[in-house]
Amino acid sequence: MKPARLRADVLAGLTTSFALVPECIAFALVAHLNPLMGLYGAFIICTLTALFGGRPGMVSGAAGSMAVVIVALVVQHGVQYLLATILLGGLVMIAFGLLRLGKLVRMVPYPVMLGFVNGLAIVIAMAQLEHFKSGESWLSGTPLYLMIGLVAMTMAVVYLLPRLTRSVPPALVAILGVGLLVYLFDLPTRTLGDMAHIAGGLPGLSLPDVPWNLDTLRVIAPYAILMALVGLLETLLTLNLTDEITESRGYPDRECVALGVANIASGLCGGMGGCAMIGQTVINLSSGGRGRLSGIVAGVMILMFVLFLSPLIERIPLAALVGVMFVVAQQTFAWASLRVLRKVPLNDVFAIIAVTIVTVLTDLATAVLFGILIAALNFAWQQARELYADSHVEPDGSKMYHLHGTLFFASTTPFLDQFDHLNDPQHVTLDCRHLIFVDYSAIAALKTLRERYQKAGKHLRVVHLSERCKKLLKRAGVQHA
Repeated sequence: MKPARLRADVLAGLTTSFALVPECIAFALVAHLNPLMGLYGAFIICTLTALFGGRPGMVSGAAGSMAVVIVALVVQHGVQYLLATILLGGLVMIAFGLLRLGKLVRMVPYPVMLGFVNGLAIVIAMAQLEHFKSGESWLSGTPLYLMIGLVAMTMAVVYLLPRLTRSVPPALVAILGVGLLVYLFDLPTRTLGDMAHIAGGLPGLSLPDVPWNLDTLRVIAPYAILMALVGLLETLLTLNLTDEITESRGYPDRECVALGVANIASGLCGGMGGCAMIGQTVINLSSGGRGRLSGIVAGVMILMFVLFLSPLIERIPLAALVGVMFVVAQQTFAWASLRVLRKVPLNDVFAIIAVTIVTVLTDLATAVLFGILIAALNFAWQQARELYADSHVEPDGSKMYHLHGTLFFASTTPFLDQFDHLNDPQHVTLDCRHLIFVDYSAIAALKTLRERYQKAGKHLRVVHLSERCKKLLKRAGVQHA
């Protein structure tokens, strides 16, 4: 609560609010919604997650990843069904947090994280190219040159101002400075008001106007679950990134619950659903926002723009916001990942590149699941190759096998190949001191091995099983003695 810390959070929140407006309007338009729904959603979700979430400094709002998910629902069934979907999606998020499933994000491998970050950086940059169009055609001539010049000026201010002073966020100075320049010289460039008019009143509180029955549930449940999973995934991955940037630890389960509550509140007030926004989070953090106050200020300022400041905010040139987002894309991209491509295993290189490409071409959830699948298959392959056996003949003529490694579904064939049941002596001992049983495939493999020796008229004795392995075998009804 030091004055310097409060000042930094307030300025960072103000800067972030400017960047939130065009993104939320654009995402609302993508979902075929009134832009005010995006702004109301941003105000409610940003403010509530900042107040009660588990990651101070992270910014949430009406996110594009969730807007894409619900486009078909809005087109086919209308806005009221969307609001009901947001309520159900919020309940799913709350349940996810209360069940303490936030820790599952730890299963996302680091190469997948790098691919996720790089993919989103490219998506952020590509999204800004839409502002270089007028309708369906690209700008040309003077409008194009003016747009490029203002974007370049904005980026120059953001990059160079920190060399002179760090007392104010450079992005804030760039947005206000370029906006003042455009206003004073009456430069003919597109402004925020050209996207949509954002003047409005306070959001009202009401239940969605839908039939509350099983038919409605069947319509909204698939969208609600998908929306919740996409939102949770992006939020938890952004939380991990925020932890790395701030070198501190957030609380994923608390963030999941807060996000669910915020989505329910947004749905009741006629706003869009949302989740963490990596671009705006990077702006907030790079502007000095570290506490909850930065997110609260960003959210409240969105409401102030709608209620009182719309004439001023609509004058902000899009070029200034585009320039800031280009800088965000550059700062978000994990450039270090390009330098380590020749130093890490080939499968990790493939995961980084694949997740990046899939994120750009499809969506975040598909990309991350694809990356986890690649990592899981590679892990299974490597673990299966690590299994090996040492064997020797005892003085009494019996044979002893010492198995090393992990026995699971991918290593059962290499496990069985270690034994020569046709040529082994009458008595064989399997020492499992260094063998780990993981799943039912391991139990089935041991059962198969025992049956092979029995058919050959020989006896297999298994020794030095761990207590966990004994319990697995006992539950499956397999003798190990």
